[in-house]
Amino acid sequence: MSDTVTLESLQAALQTQQATFEMHQAMNVEVFYWWCTAIMMMIHAGFLAYEMGASRSKNALAAGIKNILALAVIIPTFYLFGWWIYNAFPNGFVPVDAAAALPWSQSMGPDVQDMGTGIFWAAFALFGATTGSILSGAVIERIRVSAFLILTVFLGSAIWILAGAWGWHPDGWLLTDLGYHDVGASGVVHAVAGFFTLGVLINLGARKGKFINGVAQTISPHSLPMTLIGLMMIIFGFFGFLGGCIIFNGGDTGWTTIYNTPTNLSAFAFNTLMGFAGGIIGCYIATRDPFWTMSGGLVGIISVAAGLDLYSPSLAFIIAVVMGLAAVKFAKFLEKMGIDDAVGAVAVHGFTGMVAVALVGVFAGGTPNVNGAPEITFAGQATAAVIMALLGFIPGYGISFLLKKLNMLRVSEACEDIGIDEVEILAKPYPEANVPATAESEVPNKLAGPHDNSDDQLTPQGA
Repeated sequence: MSDTVTLESLQAALQTQQATFEMHQAMNVEVFYWWCTAIMMMIHAGFLAYEMGASRSKNALAAGIKNILALAVIIPTFYLFGWWIYNAFPNGFVPVDAAAALPWSQSMGPDVQDMGTGIFWAAFALFGATTGSILSGAVIERIRVSAFLILTVFLGSAIWILAGAWGWHPDGWLLTDLGYHDVGASGVVHAVAGFFTLGVLINLGARKGKFINGVAQTISPHSLPMTLIGLMMIIFGFFGFLGGCIIFNGGDTGWTTIYNTPTNLSAFAFNTLMGFAGGIIGCYIATRDPFWTMSGGLVGIISVAAGLDLYSPSLAFIIAVVMGLAAVKFAKFLEKMGIDDAVGAVAVHGFTGMVAVALVGVFAGGTPNVNGAPEITFAGQATAAVIMALLGFIPGYGISFLLKKLNMLRVSEACEDIGIDEVEILAKPYPEANVPATAESEVPNKLAGPHDNSDDQLTPQGA
């Protein structure tokens, strides 16, 4: 005889189903950001190829190893203090209690009851690694690897995330006081990283031979095809980056921006692709240069990223075309000022990111915020854009100036002539191009012991 169905048993079954549904909702959130983080790794593979190709062959491996090491130093330092900075400094420079974000807290490790902290930390850590890669390209061929790593830890695990605390945190003062809107990180990532890079470039100086009698010379990349492929890989990774900028909510809330205003991935898709296309067209018109044409895809996306949720696709396209033209002009201006930005990072990320933040105030001024934050205004956006630029530039200049005074910033002139690969990396990118495999290598075997190169070694057959 079957059990009698009672009101209590129906309520128990309903509660079980509700708990199962909520568990799967939480798992779906985790899965979404897991794959956003995985796709973001393509950004760093792209920067790796892009910067290696943009270097001359004698510096290609140094450019690549900087990108690999940037990930390796930013991830643990962001775990140690970066996530805490985001949670502790929304009000400015005075910290609030954020004990749950300290590395020894329960939430900062495996916890079956917490299905959010680790995955959001991972996404933010890779946002930080992106800032390091932005810096890396501009300084190729003359910076010490050790100096770059010091700078990238400050930028990727402290400076940008302080900007994130001010402009992305629900209690961030730029949001609560100015109505700041920057859903795709044009300001908190790109403007900050770009102007930090400018500060470093001023102290680092130009590559040897870049300026002759004050006239800028072309230093061609050793592999332009590799650079173009790398840039396209970065574009692919940007879809993970921007996916990490949208909030996947459970229940009936749906998608929201990081400011808790309603949006969806369709809005992001329209404007990301229209921005990408517009930026390419703008940079192509301005230069006809393959490198800058492909860089235009980045310019276009960054130029509309702050307002991805608000712009019409046609407006996004127009903004991107115009910013493609303007970014090239700004890059030429910097070169006339004697700044050697090897890949145009300040123009593509810093200038474009800062202007993108201000443009939200131009085209979306009056748009209301939620939770008591003031509406979007041009004055608020323009003020915040300047703050982002200064927050990047001042520490970038200050830290690099100190390294310069300590003679730690730049490689020696002899090292620059030979190539950083042979001096700091102790390797050649294309050793087989000129040296037969049977000849003794000029590059030391770093795995060999002190006596492994003695005369008792067997001679290869046929030698």
